[in-house]
Amino acid sequence: MNRFHVHLNVADLDASIRFYRELFAAEPTVRKSDYAKWMLDDPRINFAISSTGRAPGIDHLGLQVDSGEALAVLGQRLQAAGGTVVPEEGAVCCYARSDKAWTEDPQGTRWETFHTLGDATRYYAEGATCATPDAACAPASAAAKPKVRLGTACCPPQSGCC
Repeated sequence: MNRFHVHLNVADLDASIRFYRELFAAEPTVRKSDYAKWMLDDPRINFAISSTGRAPGIDHLGLQVDSGEALAVLGQRLQAAGGTVVPEEGAVCCYARSDKAWTEDPQGTRWETFHTLGDATRYYAEGATCATPDAACAPASAAAKPKVRLGTACCPPQSGCC
């Protein structure tokens, strides 16, 4: 079953955790020094927050799927919707390893579809170009062209990355 995903950048992680812990009436499922995630069943959502230096607000929206086959189906649906789809295989991001596909909607909102393969010990892949406060964890533009080798970092194809 698919799960809706929201990732927010926050300025004060501890204050945000207190707020969302009360709102969701649950402790975070994952808690790190710069990241927290709630995997909720009511509503069915993967809600993540991070304080990695990016501007506060919505970082991206997405859909998490349970299999590679479901990810391929979503990729086809994204293609049909008219967005440029940028694949990212074996990405290390947000303390997880995942296969992903990124796009933007007509307003420029970044969308991530992903299948989580397992846990990771770091927020970003070690040595990732995008493991800096100013780098995005998603394509800068839906017009981004995929490179041949993807998936070594939490930064889908963009200049100077991956």
